[in-house]
Amino acid sequence: PKLAAEGFRILGTSAHSIDMAEDRSKFSHLCDSLGIDQPEWSQFVTLAEALAFAESVTYPVLVRPSYVLSGAAMRVIDTEEQMRCFLETASVVEQEHPVVISKYITGAREIEFDAVGSKGVLMNYAISEHVENAGTHSGDATLLLPAQGLKLETHRRVMHLASLLCKALEISGPFNVQFLAQEGRSSSIPDLKVIECNVRASRTVPFVSKTLNVNLIELATRVMLGQEVKRSPVHVLDFDFIACKVATFSFVRLTGSDPHVGVEMQSTGEV
Repeated sequence: PKLAAEGFRILGTSAHSIDMAEDRSKFSHLCDSLGIDQPEWSQFVTLAEALAFAESVTYPVLVRPSYVLSGAAMRVIDTEEQMRCFLETASVVEQEHPVVISKYITGAREIEFDAVGSKGVLMNYAISEHVENAGTHSGDATLLLPAQGLKLETHRRVMHLASLLCKALEISGPFNVQFLAQEGRSSSIPDLKVIECNVRASRTVPFVSKTLNVNLIELATRVMLGQEVKRSPVHVLDFDFIACKVATFSFVRLTGSDPHVGVEMQSTGEV
């Protein structure tokens, strides 16, 4: 937004839409307006507000700053003591952009949606799933493509919700949406909740491009430059193979490192 305000030309998705996706509070309000389900959330300014919300939804909760990469400064908070300790000592509450606290859902599965949009219309996409339960950063998670544990109706709903976001944000270029899938209380179809939408190429794109044999970055670049492109979705349900992405770590080389994965990315590569 600051570059756009200075008169710089931003290729692809507008600065306004990028800010709408990256600002946690604005994005959560957008999802509410579109009727897209998400974990219970609230923006907070004071410690008292954060503690009151956490008590109302019950722990654990996730503290999520805006404009971060690799899950930096995110924390899963399990107790009031941890909340007080983190917020009283961390600079996260002093940042320029809002900090959102949301209910941390355990036992759910995570679904990745990687795509390229052009003026709010999907050009190509892929849906992959995490082997680990939600809570492991996508850069550290083991991914399967095509997704093996998702029903056809879930695929359709994921694409529908991602299409709504693509249209609302008028995306022209790459983007990634992360979903939570939780078993429904009255249906065999899982409840879907949106975690976030990144209006950029995710770390999953190279894996997806190799699997689909489609260069998503080339497609996204052509869109961002205003060149004419045609929709070319790949039907992954017709694939006769399964691709798997596994993260690699360097814990043994880093003295004192904690070999624990969570919402902040720890991996240094992948195979």
